[in-house]
Amino acid sequence: MSVSGVDRDWTEALAALGAEPTVLTDAERRSLDESGYVVFPALVSPEWLERLQAQFDLLTEREGAAAGSEFSQERGARRLSDLVNKSDAFDGVYTQPKVLAAVAHVLGRPFKLSSLNARDALPGEGNQALHADWRARGADEPFAVVNSIWMLDPFTELNGATRVVPGTHRRAGVPGDYVADTKAPHPDQVLVTGQPGTVAVFNAHLWHGGTTNRTDGTRRALHCYFTGREFPQQVDQGEYIRKRTWDRISPAARYILDV
Repeated sequence: MSVSGVDRDWTEALAALGAEPTVLTDAERRSLDESGYVVFPALVSPEWLERLQAQFDLLTEREGAAAGSEFSQERGARRLSDLVNKSDAFDGVYTQPKVLAAVAHVLGRPFKLSSLNARDALPGEGNQALHADWRARGADEPFAVVNSIWMLDPFTELNGATRVVPGTHRRAGVPGDYVADTKAPHPDQVLVTGQPGTVAVFNAHLWHGGTTNRTDGTRRALHCYFTGREFPQQVDQGEYIRKRTWDRISPAARYILDV
């Protein structure tokens, strides 16, 4: 069986970044298949975590009211967008081998980064309706998107941790087809909690949503979102790519960005 150019580029890029299927355990693959998500504790080293935290705060202060405007701004949350181009501290986020291997496992075909953004639910804010990061999906339609949450602060039951409803990635339609109030707690929901440096990867057709930050602290997170290569990106990486970014990253990383 011949291999097309784009398929060869896909497998070669993943191999160059160390994202072989074997970096996932059987239990991790099973969690993605059955529950729709997997949690990788301590995926970020302490030194790298400090850099990511510092960049979050620096960019938030520097960009002020414009922060997040490249993709999305939200009342009640601090947002950042286009992080690919804002520090080399973020280069390892969209090229992390276990994350890429998880994305490849879910999508099973060539993919690319759709966006790399950040969100911090402010005290008393952050509750989201249950949603999927895609339009209504048919029962036999292939999966199109995978998201990952990089915890820069602890995710706890009190500070707005993301809730998921395991197994719902396999359902057709949207949450509103099944529940009357998508902002209310769901009887089957699970809070995805973890220490700073934890990364949760989830099939983004899985029902999920942020919860209310009931503390007076931050709940900073990066959202690294991938899509099948045939779909548009949330943030057009080709439009936004800067020369200094292009020059410092590898050909495999450029493939993931589709630039």
